Amino acid sequence: MIIETKRLFLREMKENDLDMLFKVLGDKENMRYYPYVFDKVHVQRWIKNNIERYRVFGFGLWAVCLKESGEMIGDCGITMQNINGTILPEIGYHIRADKQHNGYAKEAAHSVKDWGFVHTPFKILYSYMKADNIASAKTAEAMGMHITDTYLDDMYDKVLVYSINRN
Repeated sequence: MIIETKRLFLREMKENDLDMLFKVLGDKENMRYYPYVFDKVHVQRWIKNNIERYRVFGFGLWAVCLKESGEMIGDCGITMQNINGTILPEIGYHIRADKQHNGYAKEAAHSVKDWGFVHTPFKILYSYMKADNIASAKTAEAMGMHITDTYLDDMYDKVLVYSINRN
């Protein structure tokens, strides 16, 4: 276990998380702000990429699991992302559709922010999302983040960049 919250624990992903993570990343509605919906091959690659991130960086996206049952309901963590032409540490999160609107993304992301400021050298953490992804923006704001940039992505969609400084 990497992080424990009141209702969740975050742990490293494993190869056998494929089916549970596919329920998140393979859901068309859940992935409407991404350029594509993941098939199982892409989910498998996603898991392998995160396992490699743990080895290289000591962090990545972690499996978000319910404490009560151990069930994996999504992912959340820090990855290095190209945000408007600069590689920056980004807090990302995905929660399975039937578990959304329960505050799980906010709870997981807030704990990842706290973890990141203690266990990494980063003085600023970021989150970015398409401007119409209101739920993701609310999660960033719940972490105490503020909009610090906007830009148009390759598809000419407006992207909001949120950030928070280490206290």
